[in-house]
Amino acid sequence: MVVSGIELLGCTVLLGIGATLFMDGVAWIRKKVMHVSPLDYGLVGRWLLSQLDGVFWHSSILSAPAIKYERLTGWIFHYLTGIAFAAVMLFATGYQWLEEPTVLPPLLTGLISTVAPFFIMQPAFGFGWAASKTPSPNTARLNTIIAHLSYGAGLYFSGLFIMQW
Repeated sequence: MVVSGIELLGCTVLLGIGATLFMDGVAWIRKKVMHVSPLDYGLVGRWLLSQLDGVFWHSSILSAPAIKYERLTGWIFHYLTGIAFAAVMLFATGYQWLEEPTVLPPLLTGLISTVAPFFIMQPAFGFGWAASKTPSPNTARLNTIIAHLSYGAGLYFSGLFIMQW
C-alpha cells in the first residue's frame, strides 16, 4: 500500500489522539473504581508556562503559583505528546504497521515513553528522579508505568481502528 504524506500525517494524528483518549479513559476508570488520582495536567501547563519566565525546575510545583490557562495548556501538551510518540512509533516500525498492527511496538512505545515523566517531568516538578521524592515512590512509579502502558494499548487499538477504517 502506498500512502501520501498527508494520509500518513492524518493517521499519525488519529493514532496519537486515539491512544491518548484510551489512556485518559483508563485513568478515569482507575479513578472511579480504584480511587487512583491521575496526573493533574494543570501542573504540566504550569511547568510549561513557567518556562516562559525562565523557571525550568521547581522545588515543588504544587506550591508554585497557578498560571492563567495552565490546565488548557497542560491538556493540549498531553495530546500533542501522544501524537509525537505515535509518530516516533510509526517512524520506527514504518507506516506498514498500520496495515497489520501488532501489539509489541505500541506496548514498547508506551514503556519507553515513561522516560519523559521519570527523567524530565517528575524531577522538574520537584518530585525527584522517577518520583523518588514523593511520599510513595514505588506507587507513583507503578502508576506512571500503568498509565503509559495503557497509552501503548491505546496505540494498538487505535491502529486496529484505523486499519478497518
